Amino acid sequence: MSTQSKPGRRSFFTGIGALAAAGVAAKMASSPPEATAPAEAEPPPGDGYRLTEHIKKYYRTTKI
Repeated sequence: MSTQSKPGRRSFFTGIGALAAAGVAAKMASSPPEATAPAEAEPPPGDGYRLTEHIKKYYRTTKI
């Protein structure tokens, strides 16, 4: 009989999980920060209602 202990399935999956986490952390640390999209212009002051093409199309579809 062999006196060496074989690594168990649980320790194998633990090792794989640790390697995956380390890989993700290394990838995130090495990637440049993403550029943020410019903020949209503030809507004009008022009640907030704007008649857009989308709303006009909706109104056309609701006519009887």
